[in-house]
Amino acid sequence: MTVFDQFQLTGNPALREPMAHYMRDQFIFAGLKTPERKLQARELIKQSKGVTTSELLGGVNTLYQRPEREYQYVAIDVMVANVKRLSFADLQELAQLVTQKAWWDSVDALRKGFGDYIQVHPDEKRQVFALFNGKKNFWLRRVAITLQLMEKERTDTQMLTAAILPDLATREFFIQKAIGWALRNYSKVNPQWVTTFIVAHELSRLAASEGSKYLNRVANRKA
Repeated sequence: MTVFDQFQLTGNPALREPMAHYMRDQFIFAGLKTPERKLQARELIKQSKGVTTSELLGGVNTLYQRPEREYQYVAIDVMVANVKRLSFADLQELAQLVTQKAWWDSVDALRKGFGDYIQVHPDEKRQVFALFNGKKNFWLRRVAITLQLMEKERTDTQMLTAAILPDLATREFFIQKAIGWALRNYSKVNPQWVTTFIVAHELSRLAASEGSKYLNRVANRKA
């Protein structure tokens, strides 16, 4: 039995129902807020750095398949803590988790792990991007759109454009929100590019509004 098999969270029963309601009752919860969950998982994450990569991947999957939502969070925390020693093949395996028990919380947390990976392996960014871009499942495409959130000046605008354009007219809320999020974040680094992009393309009202937030604040300060 591995350290992952042995790991158990101890939650507060009083928190289970309100936490489930917050997530539209799609998942059951053990009843742990983030600080307490991280505290209980601290030793596991420390131990995870000493297991083999094969054991690590198996452990992440084991945790992710448990019913309580907090275990998906712990699984992702373990992944992120070990991202520097992952290979692209490992990342391909972990990418499959995006469509499992999928909702914005798990998808965006996983995206952080993939984003951390491309910072460690910038030469593999396009390979990682290809795991998500243009896929039928919209959660995978959300990762493609937001993959470069932490890239700042290293953002590949051709890649960002390729992720956004096919979904300009997609009515899925989480896609339009992702487009706005990606543009807004990049506008902090390159406002001119984002301004030009928004003017040149027919974005949804949501994406345009979200993408312009920082630009509007700057414009208001100048006025």
